[in-house]
Amino acid sequence: MTHYSKSTKRGIVVFTLLLLAIFVAPDLIQYFRPKPEIRMEQWSTPEKEVTEKLRSQSGFNYHKGWKKKRFSRPLSKFDPNQYSLEEWMALGLSEKQSAIVLKFTSRKIYSNEELKRIFVISDELFQLIKDSTYYPERTKNLDKYTEYKLEQKLIKVDINRASLDEVLQAAEITAFDAKQIIRTRDNFGGFYSLSQLSEVWQATPEKIAVWEKYIRIDPENIRTMNINTASAKELSLHPYISWNLANSLVKLRSQNGFYKELREIKKSVLMTDELYEKLKYYLIVE
Repeated sequence: MTHYSKSTKRGIVVFTLLLLAIFVAPDLIQYFRPKPEIRMEQWSTPEKEVTEKLRSQSGFNYHKGWKKKRFSRPLSKFDPNQYSLEEWMALGLSEKQSAIVLKFTSRKIYSNEELKRIFVISDELFQLIKDSTYYPERTKNLDKYTEYKLEQKLIKVDINRASLDEVLQAAEITAFDAKQIIRTRDNFGGFYSLSQLSEVWQATPEKIAVWEKYIRIDPENIRTMNINTASAKELSLHPYISWNLANSLVKLRSQNGFYKELREIKKSVLMTDELYEKLKYYLIVE
């Protein structure tokens, strides 16, 4: 193993540092040297023209770097459904974005709300064009087959005779609502008026308006009870007759004999004129 003296080792270190200084010094000098500021005003006219042309084509700003893409206002009012690919691109969309917009407008849009939901239309572009848009009126174009099917579905059924399946043939009555209508009808023994549809569970004015398009009522098909033979229990099963009223009607019959006319049930202190007008469809005298 070779041993170096202290002076030899010191010389090797000094020589190494000199080599490093020779190679690194130019870079350090270049780094710390003040850089001259080159201004566009110092360029020649041809250089300025070429630079401006390149900047306008590329969108590059030599002072601020790449500038954000800008959108343009439409030159006049327009129907977005009628705009072409090139016209959307002229507003600032890319060709791919414009093609996506055309896919939506090919199915027709009818408001700015629908336009705004097209995901490639940014809020910036929407704000620029929203006041320049107009839209066609929304229309329903039905072919003859569709019109025929709708006419078939609008045939009204006698709800006092209809089965659940017949009610379900109505296009706009749900299975749940159909079952509730049938259940209410069976509890009553039938409907005497369309106004009773409001007593169906979870009925709403909007639902009733739909149901009335498909339902007709024939009071002749109502199930009735003979007031002279029905027991208090049988009478109380009707939704309009409480147990107390049923018991009162039976007691009147026991005290005065069979009813000769239905209006005699109004002798019960529990019978109101309003309630009588409902019950006269369900009670008979025989």
